[in-house]
Amino acid sequence: MFTLENPLVMLYVRLIGWTLLGYVLGKLLPKIFTTYLGKALLFVGVPISIISFLRQADLSGWIVIAPTTAWVAILVGAGLAWIWIDLGVSDERFSKLSRGITSREKNVETSPSMDATIEHETSWSGATQGSFLLAMTLGNTAFMGYPVSLALVGPQYFAWSLFYDLIGSTIAAYSVGIALASRYGSMSGGQKTPNPFVSMAKTPALWSLPIGVGMRFIPLPTVVTSGMSTIAWTTVTLSLVMIGMQLSQLKTLRNVKRALTCLSIKMLFTPLVVGTGLMFFGVTGEPRMAMVLQMAMPPAFSTLVIAQAYNLDRDLTVTTLAFGVILLLFTIPIWLWLFS
Repeated sequence: MFTLENPLVMLYVRLIGWTLLGYVLGKLLPKIFTTYLGKALLFVGVPISIISFLRQADLSGWIVIAPTTAWVAILVGAGLAWIWIDLGVSDERFSKLSRGITSREKNVETSPSMDATIEHETSWSGATQGSFLLAMTLGNTAFMGYPVSLALVGPQYFAWSLFYDLIGSTIAAYSVGIALASRYGSMSGGQKTPNPFVSMAKTPALWSLPIGVGMRFIPLPTVVTSGMSTIAWTTVTLSLVMIGMQLSQLKTLRNVKRALTCLSIKMLFTPLVVGTGLMFFGVTGEPRMAMVLQMAMPPAFSTLVIAQAYNLDRDLTVTTLAFGVILLLFTIPIWLWLFS
């Protein structure tokens, strides 16, 4: 069972091995190398990978369910997160009210400045709420989701993961993600909020989707398809290396309890609820597994970029990123057991 021929064992060897290599390289190399690698994957590796894997993927069936499921998962996760935040804020208000009543009963006098401090002091600040919701809605469905899906589901059903990511997660990042950041934070240095349509237009992966679908019907020389396949699988490996390099640059891990709560909703409750619901719409087998794995991905590293740009709770964002990658190693066997 635990041989190198087992797909799950091979996945763990690759996930842990390449990520650790990236972590070491991130500590040794200048930070700019991570930026260069990220841009190379974003503008070259990922687009070629999408085109290559789409030529092998099965596009039959109700594949439109994939992006629909992505948006349902985002709304379910955001709804559960909002309920948790509301409970936390209400609990704080109740505690403050109780302390105020106790103080009056004991005839303890407080100054107006102390009253104001008690009134506005809260661990659920706007920045914290924004980071909590952002981590809940934006999953790492590309650089980590693609390798996991390809290893456990295979190239034949890669299109389900791809449609989930591009038409679901990617568009959500530029719409819901920016909207949440604007609502709970503020741009640094008086910068303007980026236009989501312009940002999406600059995303090569989105352009690669229609190109890849169109090129399925165009015969290519064997040397070209072989070269594209080599680049595609190399990109999968380098994606894991880049994640390790990004992890090496995370400094402070705080708000662990709140981060684990966020990840429990994002990586456990939401996939369980939505994945079970797919059964009632006749979606089972590998397609459902591909989407459940995407739902169960840890928060995307883009959440840190958005959190820094909009002055959100960076400590919470960093902690959810680090613990999310570790938690993924424990949750994958659960989804294989429940939905395989």
